Amino acid sequence: MGLFDKIKGEFIDIIEWTDDSSDTIVYRFERYGNEIKNGAKLTVRESQAAVFINEGKLADVFQPGMYELTTANLPILSTLKGWAHGFNSPFKAEVYFVNTKRFTDLKWGTQNPIMLRDAEFGPIRLRAFGSYSIRVTDPSLFLKEVVGTDGDFTTDEVVGQLRNIVVSRFTDALGESKIPALDLAANYDELGKFMEGKIGGEFGEYGLELVKLLVENISLPPAVEEALDKRSSMGILGNLNQYSQFQAANAMEAAANNPSGTASGGIGMGMGFAMANQMGQAMNQQQMNQGAPAGGPPPVPPGVQYYVAVNGQQTGPFDLSVLAQKAASGELTRESLVWKNGMAAWTAAGSVGDLSSLFGQVPPPLPPQ
Repeated sequence: MGLFDKIKGEFIDIIEWTDDSSDTIVYRFERYGNEIKNGAKLTVRESQAAVFINEGKLADVFQPGMYELTTANLPILSTLKGWAHGFNSPFKAEVYFVNTKRFTDLKWGTQNPIMLRDAEFGPIRLRAFGSYSIRVTDPSLFLKEVVGTDGDFTTDEVVGQLRNIVVSRFTDALGESKIPALDLAANYDELGKFMEGKIGGEFGEYGLELVKLLVENISLPPAVEEALDKRSSMGILGNLNQYSQFQAANAMEAAANNPSGTASGGIGMGMGFAMANQMGQAMNQQQMNQGAPAGGPPPVPPGVQYYVAVNGQQTGPFDLSVLAQKAASGELTRESLVWKNGMAAWTAAGSVGDLSSLFGQVPPPLPPQ
């Protein structure tokens, strides 16, 4: 600090802060030797608070307005200094301006997937992210608990801890909610409001208020999303046989409306053969449904096969004869989880109709000696 800066500090009697940033929460007003003249003008703008610190102790807090610094409006500092009859000389104090506006669009998100048990998909992993907004409601508490002596405190210095609180409490709330994965999108608002109440008290311990918390997305792993898309596509297509017939009929109509010589005739003939083939198959199927022979018996349907979960690993598939042997040897119990094509989730073997009879053949344990 040069001589000019010292002289300049002695003549300046306006204490104010105009924030030209978007992320500064606390700013320390710089003054040579922390000297403030008696009668200096203090300007505190809307969405600000000014906190005076004397010899490391928190003194007066000023809300928005313009003040002339005298013993009348510095009661705590006057008590600390022992100014019983006023003062005329400069006094020393640190002035911190605290930004009390709302800080928005602060991001939160899960660094690692959340492991959950879903009623439809079984064990799944979910990722979630969103945003939240905060503001300082207790400047003195915020200075004592978070800022300390930092003269230029920004949101980057506190959002890490706040994000950890949000993610930890959100993971717990999501696990306790038992909401199916496919129904989470319909509960984003409810989850956000629940989280505001759940962690608002923890933010208050830092002198902060959690104004709003938004859940923007909860997603499945890419592999699960791809399988779910295929399942949705099959549901939209419905009966594949009817869909193929519809496509063939459309192609024949287009060919008939656009005759262009031999090529179109060949295409039309080919489509006619294809349609005739489909009609013949449909007639054969109808005869088989009525009990009439159609050139031979139908193929023997394959036996039912099940997958079995062993120590968290998928084994199989096994047909009923093999499963009967496993039940007899004790490898397959009523509590063993099994799955076959068409089942929505893994199910205990004792609850599956095809397998429940296997355990009736297993002898009960021997009585104690």
